[in-house]
Amino acid sequence: MFQIKNKLLFNFILWFSIFALFAAYFIQYVLGHLPCNLCIIERIPYVLTIIIVVLSFMFKKYEKFYITLLCIIFISATLISFYHFGIEQGFIKESLVCDLVSQGSNLTTEDILNELKAKTISCKDVTFKILGLSLATINTIISLVLSIILIKKFYNYEKNRQN
Repeated sequence: MFQIKNKLLFNFILWFSIFALFAAYFIQYVLGHLPCNLCIIERIPYVLTIIIVVLSFMFKKYEKFYITLLCIIFISATLISFYHFGIEQGFIKESLVCDLVSQGSNLTTEDILNELKAKTISCKDVTFKILGLSLATINTIISLVLSIILIKKFYNYEKNRQN
């Protein structure tokens, strides 16, 4: 069976995370598609991944610990992006994370006008697609695949320690 060496896997995850963040900021700032609250939250695992992979290159003897952290991060990323996908598809209701309207019932006319002027994006609105798939859908698939790879790497760590 094909075995991925740890250093190669960490390099791939590092460069993929950098690319994912670059793409997100490019879509936001260059193409002008504003992200919703969940889109911004979905960037956090990639930032954490970059930090952890850089640490893994500096402190190699804790490699299994870093693999464990990356597993947790990408499982969390899968859950967050699947939740976002569910909101986009309408089978999950928007939560407080996505709630764009103030919860207070004593809104003044000025407060309402300020909220309408603000360019807020609902989590259920898909403003950008690649090959017909929303970024939340793509992130769900990629995070799930990386989670599976890292879980397999964790369980086979002792057997393949030299990789």
